[in-house]
Amino acid sequence: MTSLALDSCPAALAEEASVAALLRCCVREVAGPRGQVWQAEPYVLLRVADTLLRVRTHGGLALRFDGPPEWLEHGCWQPLGADRLVGLVEAELGGTELGERNEEFAAQVGASREAMAALLAARRETPAPADPWLASEQGLVLGHPFHPSPKARDGEGWLRYAPEAHASFPLRLLGVRDDVLAEAGETGALDDLGPAPSGYSPLPAHPWQLDLLAAELAAPLADGRLIDLGYGSRPAIPTSSVRTVYEPRIDRCLKFSLDVRITNCVRKNSWYELAGAVELTHRLGPVFEDLSAVFPGTRWLAEPGYRSAELGTRLLEGLSVIIRTSPWSVCTPGVTPLLSGALAVPGAPPPDPVRWWRAYVEHVALPVLEAYLSHGVVLEPHLQNVLVGVDTSGLPVEAIFRDLEGTKLVAGRHDLSGLPGRIAEALTYDPGRGWDRVVYCLMVNHLSEIAASLAGRESTRELWAVAGEVLTGYAAPRGWPRPLADLLAGAPLPAKANLSVRWARSADRSAGYVPVANPLAVLS
Repeated sequence: MTSLALDSCPAALAEEASVAALLRCCVREVAGPRGQVWQAEPYVLLRVADTLLRVRTHGGLALRFDGPPEWLEHGCWQPLGADRLVGLVEAELGGTELGERNEEFAAQVGASREAMAALLAARRETPAPADPWLASEQGLVLGHPFHPSPKARDGEGWLRYAPEAHASFPLRLLGVRDDVLAEAGETGALDDLGPAPSGYSPLPAHPWQLDLLAAELAAPLADGRLIDLGYGSRPAIPTSSVRTVYEPRIDRCLKFSLDVRITNCVRKNSWYELAGAVELTHRLGPVFEDLSAVFPGTRWLAEPGYRSAELGTRLLEGLSVIIRTSPWSVCTPGVTPLLSGALAVPGAPPPDPVRWWRAYVEHVALPVLEAYLSHGVVLEPHLQNVLVGVDTSGLPVEAIFRDLEGTKLVAGRHDLSGLPGRIAEALTYDPGRGWDRVVYCLMVNHLSEIAASLAGRESTRELWAVAGEVLTGYAAPRGWPRPLADLLAGAPLPAKANLSVRWARSADRSAGYVPVANPLAVLS
């Protein structure tokens, strides 16, 4: 999701990427809302902490950069480094409603920069997976383009488990005594990972998580409630989220808890999310049957079961694993699944970019809109939650939606009366919040990045005109639903405020939105 050359010096590339990500945040969340951004072709100018900055841009809403950003010092333009930009952000945001100061901020940006450099260096030593889907999962080296610390990671020893470093590793296998086994849904695939003694069930575990939980695990391992069955016989491959791996022995994806902060969140399965995944899988089956009937290329990755150990909330969550269908098992033969986030990284464009884009928008956008408008289901179609199935010519022919943690039901449109209150609460959004999430993920996070990569340094206008045609063709026979009519009329789009939530040290679920220009506006 950047125009930087990945064969550059790792430290230099990490510095450039860090500056670019933080500067994009400044345009979107700091200078923009204050009216301190101006177009002065070929530059975008902005003011942060009374300092004038400039950078050449392309890519429209995605805000790709051509050349290094600069700052004005005594009438002369100077190269802008990450440390200086961090200082400007600290000066601008300190003392505002977002908080007096954030002593962690500079360290988080620095840690992200160091992590990028380490990942880039490690990739030179280890080849990418031969499987094109897994190679795409492990391709997001520089992370979220609008996050101040996109690769910040807590803890030691993380590099050996990093998908961006082309990692693979065997899982650890625990035996859970039957009287403390916690599970729901379809979990039989886990029994094929290896034998467990009579009276025990096998439970795969991420080795990094077991290290993090070592103190809590000592007692149940000592008294036999858990037993250590050693390492698996084949390596698992981490996917883009870090904590979810593909286990080839059972052809399943396994989503673990990982008590590590990655970008905004500590990545653990909360107890209510475990039950919620199984509940949503049950409820979404008929929805995706309907979606695939209307849009035949629509697929999804169900999460039919979870397993853990009933040893208190900490270990129930910490040892949990959610079972997820693998993408190869849902794609039509001859169709190759690829992570959308990898497709947003600039590369060689397809032979007919406009035809490719039309097919992409049809397969990705229309099922998302139909799910919300007709079924009251909020999918979360950001770049890491969507896989696109391409045919032998590379043309998009299927879209695969995944990760039920971010999928919600619109409140008032589903009967949740039989669910415990906390589970029902975690499964729902009110209509407005749900629509904002759909539009942010689909338009701002996803389609704008794909369009920028397709267009290169050319204007994205033609691509957005095609997207407008596709969306209009969907809206017209459905009577122009009001949310969609507003979108096509050019209403501003909600963009997630990642810098603000990090500065305020708030939970990611507290993140708000800032309005950004709708690329469909100039077409209406």
